[in-house]
Amino acid sequence: MAGLLAGATIGGIVALLFAPQSGKETRDKIKQKFNNLEKELEDLKMKAGQKSEKAKNDIASRLSELQKEIDNLSKEVS
Repeated sequence: MAGLLAGATIGGIVALLFAPQSGKETRDKIKQKFNNLEKELEDLKMKAGQKSEKAKNDIASRLSELQKEIDNLSKEVS
């Protein structure tokens, strides 16, 4: 996903560099593209963090359930 975003941004920048407009307009557009990319990367980072936190919580919950099952089984065996 990050590679796709980077490739799209680079392609957009190259297109801007060859577009018939003033240097200031080109620089402003490049700056805007980088700002947009930065926001998208922050969103991806946040989503990845949320998913990893959810996975961590799911694993902890499942481990707790398994521990309870093991405890119950050991009581039954005793």
